[in-house]
Amino acid sequence: MDVTTSEELEYKEAQTDDNVEGIALVKSTESDENSSNQSIHFDKSEEGIRSEFGDHVSFAVSTEQNKEAQNKQNEKAFRKQLNKEAREIVAHSIHNNVKLIVHRPDYTPENQKEYESMSKNLLPVIREIARKTIPLIEHEISTDFAGRHYYGNQFRAESLGYLDFRYFSRKLPPSDSPSLVVGVRVDESKSMIAAGRLEAAKRAAIAIYEFCMLCDIPVLISGDTADVSRLEQMSIFSYADFAKPDRRDRYRLMGISARNNNRDGMALRIMADRLAGAEGQTKLLISISDGQPKAMESYTGEAAAQDMKQTMAEFERKGVRFVAAAIGQDKEIIGSIYGDGRFLNITDLNRFPAEMVRYISRYL
Repeated sequence: MDVTTSEELEYKEAQTDDNVEGIALVKSTESDENSSNQSIHFDKSEEGIRSEFGDHVSFAVSTEQNKEAQNKQNEKAFRKQLNKEAREIVAHSIHNNVKLIVHRPDYTPENQKEYESMSKNLLPVIREIARKTIPLIEHEISTDFAGRHYYGNQFRAESLGYLDFRYFSRKLPPSDSPSLVVGVRVDESKSMIAAGRLEAAKRAAIAIYEFCMLCDIPVLISGDTADVSRLEQMSIFSYADFAKPDRRDRYRLMGISARNNNRDGMALRIMADRLAGAEGQTKLLISISDGQPKAMESYTGEAAAQDMKQTMAEFERKGVRFVAAAIGQDKEIIGSIYGDGRFLNITDLNRFPAEMVRYISRYL
């Protein structure tokens, strides 16, 4: 059998079923064993309880199991949808032949503990910023005016010629669509492990996510890495998605990791397209990165920089605003790629999360 054909078939199956020889996302052998032990213990308890309380407990257990099975089915369908959309987005770009997998990471009890530890000192700061921001959102008033009214906010002298007493214009009511939609792209390249950058990126992701939840702002948070294997040249990790909000997404954020290379332009294109199609007056895409783009098959240097610049120019015409939060050694190169007005030089990683939230609040 031809090797290439066999590998391609395997890749197609991976795109459908998410069975790839790539990144282990959520479960270790230890966690599987723990889950198994918990299940056996629960069955024994259930049997004892059923003998005492009858079929009511059996029905409740069955209902809960059905609910969990349905949730897993919904997650699988959503993951397939994300894969399909992502491949369609890059189909007519220079990334059309790059083998892509979009993962929807689950979370573990360890992720939940890490979140609680990492967010403990961060949440009070975020809540205070949100407390000052929410009134601005609630009292948001449109700046658009409709003319030819008998009374209103502005007197329009040019209307005097009509002699019908409609000499005023009135402010239009606020739109039902959100004023702001936020996307956060996290670089998950290997170099992020150095100098506390990975932890800073996680803390910033927590801060942005919680701020958006408090202020009812649609948010999209993804991480990405490249060159995991020949059959997975680009990996996207969907941690939080405004198309399927889930309160457990905050724990998924703890899966952000330092993995391999980075193909920035492809990640930006996929996220920007999602934002461009979302309802909202302002679409803000933040890229948290510590270095310049670099992936196999010559995606580096000027070629990669030009791809990123062209992607930003294309989607800025569609209303997406880009900003790079540079937290590594390549700040000058990142700044030259993104250009003036699209670059934040982050020097203090301890203040990084609060700085990002304050920056976002300016767009409200």
